Amino acid sequence: MTTTLTHSGDAQDRPARSTMKDVAQLAGVSVKTVSRVVNGEPGASVEVRERVLQAADRLDYRHNLGASTLRRKDSRSGIVGALLQDVGNSFSAGLLRALEDSLRESGLSVLAASLDEEPERERGMVADLVARRADGLVLMPASHRHEYLISEQRAGLPLVFVDRRPHGVDCDSVTVDNRRGAAMAAAHLIAGGHRRVAMLSDLEEIETAQERTAGYRAALKEAGLEFDPALLVPSVRGEHEASTVVTDLLALPDPPTAFLTGRNILTVGAVRALRSAGLSHQVALVGFDDFPMADLVEPALTVIRQDVQRIGTEVGRLLLERLAGDKSAPKHLVLEPSLICRGSGEIARG
Repeated sequence: MTTTLTHSGDAQDRPARSTMKDVAQLAGVSVKTVSRVVNGEPGASVEVRERVLQAADRLDYRHNLGASTLRRKDSRSGIVGALLQDVGNSFSAGLLRALEDSLRESGLSVLAASLDEEPERERGMVADLVARRADGLVLMPASHRHEYLISEQRAGLPLVFVDRRPHGVDCDSVTVDNRRGAAMAAAHLIAGGHRRVAMLSDLEEIETAQERTAGYRAALKEAGLEFDPALLVPSVRGEHEASTVVTDLLALPDPPTAFLTGRNILTVGAVRALRSAGLSHQVALVGFDDFPMADLVEPALTVIRQDVQRIGTEVGRLLLERLAGDKSAPKHLVLEPSLICRGSGEIARG
């Protein structure tokens, strides 16, 4: 069944959207003149320009950007695609906002979507953005190989990978030293006297999860501590699952006295589990990624912070340079994370 919603009266009674021809007739100019004005092209006097804009306003005229793109010599759409893992996550949301801010003055808009760790969705979304003539693409990939992008790169589409490195295609990227960040977190907990440090990690096939796990294990080795496979739990996907994992680990005969969580949503689950067990002030916790209100829980959360503002800004800068014609070799920026001590990670071993 098809339902048609109308504002008032029947659908056939509604006026059609005004066209460029309507604007030209009201302003007393040619359609070509209207086209010059709405596309920001030279050739119209100030007086004529004002007359056209007033006519467009009176008629509620909306310029067809798609048709305009087809006519423009540079074929620019003014749109940049940003495919991130989850735009609802505070890390992705913060990155997206920083990217928007960096592109705004250049007149570029960002069209964003979530990939949810689905490679096929990634390929479909990339194809859709290419069909929409996106001027550039920012990608936090779900796939592990990216040769499928070579043809788009050859065609001149600027590509910037973020958070994860490209494999199979060489293009600009902005990442964080995930191994170092996790090693810093684990070493910090070990320095507090902890010898049973557990880690909750994301999907094993995700590159950032692999790097963070490697950093955790390197810190244990550096401290002369034996790695216990029971204390490393991979492929933890959400807050509820993280809470369950932490609860189960606390029930071990020799439970961990400290936790490292490899993603902000896992940190939230760990906080809930520790609070439910009444151990928030007895068991130490360091989370990878900061997030809003992490400083307001009790105790406040110690985290490994990625400078999301800088990441988004650097991505935008690289993209703008490519759009301006930069043909230099791809740039791979690796930013350093920082340890933010707030209390939860400073709880000493009891």
